[in-house]
Amino acid sequence: MSSTQSAHRPSQAVRWALGVGAAIMTAIALVLFFLLTLTTNNRGLYERNYAWLFGVNVVVAFLLLAVLLWMALRLYLRLKRGRFGSRLLVKLAAIFALVGLAPGLLIYFVSYQFVARSIESWFDVKVEGALSAGVSLAGATLEMQASETATRLRSLGAPLGQTSDAAAGLVLERIRDQLGASDVLLWSATGQLVASAGQSRYRLDQERPPAALLRLVRQQRAIGQIEGLEELPESASPEALRKVRITALAWVPSTGMGLVAESRFLQAMVPLPEVLVANAVAVQEANREYQERALARGGLRRMYIGTLTLSLFLAVFGAVLLAVLLGNQLARPLLVLAEGVREVAEGNLSPKASVQGKDELGGLTRAFASMTQQLADARGAVERSMAAVDTARARLQTILDNLTAGVIVLDAAGTIRSTNPGAARILRAPMATFEGQPLAAVPGLQALAEGVQKQFDAFLGHGEPAGSEHWQQAFELHPVGAAQAAGGVAQDTVSIVARGAALPDGARLLVFDDITEIVSAQRAQAWGEVARRLAHEIKNPLTPIQLSAERLEMKLQGKLPAPEQAVLSKSVKTIVEQVDAMKRLVNEFRDYARLPAAELKPVDLNALITDILHLYESDRATVAVQARLDPRCPRILGDAQQLRQIVHNLVQNAQDATEQAAQQPAGEAFLPVCISTQWSETTGRVRLQVSDHGSGFPAHILRRAFEPYVTTKARGTGLGLAVVKKIADEHGARIELLNRQEEGVVRGAQVSLSFAPEQTVAS
Repeated sequence: MSSTQSAHRPSQAVRWALGVGAAIMTAIALVLFFLLTLTTNNRGLYERNYAWLFGVNVVVAFLLLAVLLWMALRLYLRLKRGRFGSRLLVKLAAIFALVGLAPGLLIYFVSYQFVARSIESWFDVKVEGALSAGVSLAGATLEMQASETATRLRSLGAPLGQTSDAAAGLVLERIRDQLGASDVLLWSATGQLVASAGQSRYRLDQERPPAALLRLVRQQRAIGQIEGLEELPESASPEALRKVRITALAWVPSTGMGLVAESRFLQAMVPLPEVLVANAVAVQEANREYQERALARGGLRRMYIGTLTLSLFLAVFGAVLLAVLLGNQLARPLLVLAEGVREVAEGNLSPKASVQGKDELGGLTRAFASMTQQLADARGAVERSMAAVDTARARLQTILDNLTAGVIVLDAAGTIRSTNPGAARILRAPMATFEGQPLAAVPGLQALAEGVQKQFDAFLGHGEPAGSEHWQQAFELHPVGAAQAAGGVAQDTVSIVARGAALPDGARLLVFDDITEIVSAQRAQAWGEVARRLAHEIKNPLTPIQLSAERLEMKLQGKLPAPEQAVLSKSVKTIVEQVDAMKRLVNEFRDYARLPAAELKPVDLNALITDILHLYESDRATVAVQARLDPRCPRILGDAQQLRQIVHNLVQNAQDATEQAAQQPAGEAFLPVCISTQWSETTGRVRLQVSDHGSGFPAHILRRAFEPYVTTKARGTGLGLAVVKKIADEHGARIELLNRQEEGVVRGAQVSLSFAPEQTVAS
């Protein structure tokens, strides 16, 4: 996704948020105004839905309050986290909220006072008194109308006391016309209908007055009642109004002089004028509605005030929402720019988002994105160059690490800058740990450091020789290996040939090769040639010399005096013994020169040693041999005969050294010689070790112990360890010779050989 597309997302989200927020606010406003209109114009609807409307208003109020609190919390958290633009958003929100809240509070306060006072003014005492007086007046008018109708009915009905039942109908018609009644009925004292006039004469089921009412009429002479007024609905039709009438009852006493001997009751139904009834009903309805609203004016006031409060909430909500949205619109380019600056500060030069606006802030974000892209391109070019340099450096380092030669880079003061693994292998010292220290600080390399410094001083001080860009010199080192670190002496001398050259930055390059094996091979070859020539040149005269001496003794036997004969016998014996010694020496040199090549086959070293040690189990042996064999040792590839020769030579040398040390004045008892094997999982090699309790090797002998004719024995030839070294080289074994020390005192010598197991050699 491109930066332009990513920049479009916020604008679309803002537009959606604006649209949704505006729709929600419009919907809430419309609902509130609609509910307000309904409640003010429809009292019945208000009474039925008051609880529901109140609950909806409360829910809306809480929702708006929750939204406001949520937005305030978001602004607070944004400000607390220190996000760029948060202070600007808070200021904009505060300004918009203040702009919306201050006028809103003013309008709310004025509206609250207006609504409260207006509602109270609707229910004034004078209005209530006027309505009560109107109701009383309407009632009094109707009652007076009924009373007058009853009085007139009584006076008009007086002649009926002397009228017969047959003539009563004519009198009733005359009374109906005079009263304007719809029906006139004449009842007997027992409640029987005597005569009737009007529409009632066609009805057979006339409802007669109750006996109690008749007794009351007898007492009061005449009674008038309004019927049908209470049953009228709120909006009565003209037909319903015409049904409201005055029912009057009058007592007609009997004179007792005529044909009638009992009193009668005259009943008339007189309809009331529609205008009078309508006015009375209107007054009563207005009074009832006024009383109902007076009772509910508290709830009405709460509804009005609640609507105003919700309107205030809506205004504040809209103001804060607009503040946040418009603040985001204003702060978004700055936020995009700040985020890009932060990423660039962290080293992230990926394409940055920009705002596609026409204002200055949008142009600033686009310019920053373009600058970042240029920086990314420049850094990419630098990284490619650095990658090429690193590749070349890694290639050079790989070459140095895999060189068999040792490489050391020194500064002008002889301080080590860098080394390769070949240097540590040849010098037998952890050179990497001495980087940053002088070469002379490496144990055992002081002489090498002095020699190298002299060569560089001479090479750089007198200029380079013609046609030469480096110097070359051979050195013999006596490095301190693991053996000497443990209290012994290095087993041999390391011969190196070193070359030095100057580097462009003033550093010095020292390259050297280990020629120890070459020198050793040359020495072995030279000694082999010497041994072959000695065996050829010396062995031939030895036999004639021995034979001549023996023949001379035989010729002169008994011919010389006793003293001369004794001298002759002693001299001949000496000649024969020395000739035998010379033959033995010549035979050893011949064997050393003619040592055959090893035929490597799988050999169980523990079984071979056990078989050899059977030869040293004699009770008459002066020095015993003790074996410590590791059963974990795998088989090795070796020549069994040559390995036997190694074990015999080492064991015999150890026995001779132990016996010789025990014969010294301060010597100890004959301690056993120890031969052991050990399998090391760390190094993956089998170690053969022979140690004695002799006096050890002198330092000058220890460094050349593996050279022919180097020995500490009075009658030794010095070829034993030389043969061992030659056989070890044939087997690819590592040999090590050291003096064992305890508390600074030499306690004997130790020879160790390490062989690779069969699988490793085969692979």
